[in-house]
Amino acid sequence: MSAAEEVVAEGHQAVEAVPKRAMTLGTGTSLAVLAVLLVAPVFVKNFIIFQMTMLLIYGLAVLALNILTGGSGQFSLGQSAFYAVGAYTTAVLMEHFNVNYALTLPIAGVVCFAFGFLFGQPALRLSGVYLALATFALATAMPQLLKLNFLEHWTGGVQGLVVTKPDAPFGLPISQDMWLYYFTLVVTIAIYIFSVNLLRSRSGRAFMAIRDNEIAASAMGVDVALYKTLAFGVSAAITGIAGSLGAIAVQFVAPDSYTITLAISLFLGMVVGGVGWLPG
Repeated sequence: MSAAEEVVAEGHQAVEAVPKRAMTLGTGTSLAVLAVLLVAPVFVKNFIIFQMTMLLIYGLAVLALNILTGGSGQFSLGQSAFYAVGAYTTAVLMEHFNVNYALTLPIAGVVCFAFGFLFGQPALRLSGVYLALATFALATAMPQLLKLNFLEHWTGGVQGLVVTKPDAPFGLPISQDMWLYYFTLVVTIAIYIFSVNLLRSRSGRAFMAIRDNEIAASAMGVDVALYKTLAFGVSAAITGIAGSLGAIAVQFVAPDSYTITLAISLFLGMVVGGVGWLPG
């Protein structure tokens, strides 16, 4: 076997290294977890419901980071920046343009996808600790950028913006916190299913091939530059949607809410949950 064939064979083995069952829980376990998530809010107070909502939101941000790091092997300590962009996009659209809160989520996702994709372009030349440092710089700079004078009219500067929490639609007899919890749960489940299918798709296999061996992936015909920036964009989009939900749940956005501490917390959450294991 020639050297080129060995590289291709090695890359093929790398793509198959993560079995499909490792990405999801079993059907029975998934249904049990879903049942608990659906029923639990009925028996607890609004404050606990709010905490459960934030748990789902941060879980969504961690899942986004897992797609980037666990899926394509790129380290990032800058997720708080994308989270902040999504939160501020929703806050500005709701408070300045009276856009419906549900419509702000896809808009925030598109804005953050573009932001992440563009950031991924110069980051292509970096890897490992150097990429982590570049994203660390992004997370550190974002709170200061949100305080700039020419943005103060939109962002509220250091004082931030107050976001109006939506009421339950159609006259449903449930509290705002309970409605937002179920709304967040639906969005989280939809993105989780999308993420699982993404990693099982051709693009997902390309992500994992790049993670395991960039040279082998390139030899197999994978456009390494495209898929690495695409992974950044998808991760940023999901993180932005999480930020949007966070802004609505907390009812407030301010620059100092999205510091490097949040980025490190999300990274540690991914490590504790299991790198590359989406249910984590």
